[in-house]
Amino acid sequence: MVLLQIEWDPTKFIEIGFFKLHFYSVMWIVAFILGFYIMKRIYKHENETNESLDSLFIYSVLGIMLGARLGHVIFYQAELITEDFFSIFLPFKFKGGIEFTGFQGLASHGAAIGMIISMYLYNRKVLKRTVLWILDRIVVPVALGAVFVRIGNFINSEIIGKYTNSDFGVVFKQLGETQPRHPAQLYEAFCYVFVFLALFYFYWKTKKANQEGFLFGLFLVLLWTIRFFVEFVKEAQNPERADWLLNTGQLLSIPFIVIGLYFMFVYKPKRQE
Repeated sequence: MVLLQIEWDPTKFIEIGFFKLHFYSVMWIVAFILGFYIMKRIYKHENETNESLDSLFIYSVLGIMLGARLGHVIFYQAELITEDFFSIFLPFKFKGGIEFTGFQGLASHGAAIGMIISMYLYNRKVLKRTVLWILDRIVVPVALGAVFVRIGNFINSEIIGKYTNSDFGVVFKQLGETQPRHPAQLYEAFCYVFVFLALFYFYWKTKKANQEGFLFGLFLVLLWTIRFFVEFVKEAQNPERADWLLNTGQLLSIPFIVIGLYFMFVYKPKRQE
């Protein structure tokens, strides 16, 4: 028995009649519920109304989920546009027969873009502060949500790591494998806990929340720096670009890191009359 080697063969879903409850979907639900209660505490601290909080929840769910799905399709699985178009927006697979799949194929880079766009619309229609004000606060629960999303990926045996070529690692039995791989999903989940703690600390224990754009920038730098380095032990999600010096995930992470540094150290908000 090798203590450092784990054989991973979990149940991905529970069947309730004709319905399959996927644990990956449950992880997203947990992420949004926890995020709601964290933002409820933040909004109370900022003297914002419950009505604006309810609207925030709707905008964030739609923006993040739609952005994550479109991001995956555009960056990693563009063939769905012509081969199975309606599966892009619905939790079903239609090619080869209708099958309920739950929420699968979601890209974090797309989720980030979707979050930014939805927060822009939310601020314009509901909040009427500044986009960076809400982004500085929404990233706190988003960082925690990322932990549960990666745990969901681990349950699904997806976004797997490379072979460790040693006794250390996880054997993903559902993929029909016998050799251990890096549990890249758990590496990310573990690191994202510290991203959340850092943002939580800077918001509640320092005055950085008053420096517009700082927390948003810190989130971008920390999260996508982690993503950049974990990609070195992760199997490329786009096989056609696997031989590049940097894979798709790393190339997409660099702009986010640069933008984050800009908001942390360069950006100066315009003074409002």
